[in-house]
Amino acid sequence: MREKLQILKDVLGQYRISNQEHLFFCPYCEHHKRKLSVNLEKNAYKCWVCDTRGLDVYQIIRRHGSFEEIRAWRVLTNKVELTGLENIFAEPEEEKEEEIPLPPEFKTLTDVDLPIAARSAMNYLNKRGVTKSDILRWKIGYCRDGEYRNRIIVPSFGMSGCANFFVARSYTGDWMRYKNPQVNRNIIFNELYVDWSKDIILVEGIFDAIRAYSIGTSIPLLGSTLRTESKLFQGIVRHGSRVYLALDSDAERKSSSIASNLMGYGVDTHTLDTRGYEDVAEMPRDVLQQRKEQATVMNTNNYLLQRVRSL
Repeated sequence: MREKLQILKDVLGQYRISNQEHLFFCPYCEHHKRKLSVNLEKNAYKCWVCDTRGLDVYQIIRRHGSFEEIRAWRVLTNKVELTGLENIFAEPEEEKEEEIPLPPEFKTLTDVDLPIAARSAMNYLNKRGVTKSDILRWKIGYCRDGEYRNRIIVPSFGMSGCANFFVARSYTGDWMRYKNPQVNRNIIFNELYVDWSKDIILVEGIFDAIRAYSIGTSIPLLGSTLRTESKLFQGIVRHGSRVYLALDSDAERKSSSIASNLMGYGVDTHTLDTRGYEDVAEMPRDVLQQRKEQATVMNTNNYLLQRVRSL
């Protein structure tokens, strides 16, 4: 207990004692009074102002402590040391960001007055519940001709402000629904616009991400896997974001594997129930919000139960 308190003091500053709890200044809302209550016996914390809370005090250490403080806490609590932890918390090596051009035939759908040629693309988006504000937020366009003929184009922008990927989805029933560029996919889709301080909603596809943006910062995996060495995984761990996994119900095994990896690095991980719908993109926004509020907070017991259900 004494060693843990010393680490918390090093991370959060002086504290005062109230019953069985220790009150610190909250690093999340920075209230001028000590409103962050930490109960080491229950391994829980809560801020009485901003309502930030958690069931593992390590989340505070991981997000706000130094690498030495993180290591010391892990030793005290017998947390398993994971290969590559040093690499995740170390400053990333500067890497030149790949930039790609959008198709030369790309036409934006963000304009107020659209040509008749855009009608089919807009009808497709309307049927999928994509709103005008969605189109503006995601910079959606289309191609009538060329290699990406009759396809919706959703670009991804890296930190340089340039495109580093795009999703091309047919809106005329082409047998190849998606035709994406053959470039490096180890990116954080739309990293330029990611707000790591908000809840991160991990989904499979781009239309899932468009729908899920209403409940947090949605990021498509462009699949159903998330490798620990990927930029997205390392970005989540580095920023200490709260994560909600909202993968399709038929990807439950992969979802539990991702949850296990995230929990191993102390990430506050939740799983969102998508059963009853083909994917997140088909879920009404109010249902999506309700499912988020009812999401399962992942721990060892929940993880094991989910693994059994996925067998």
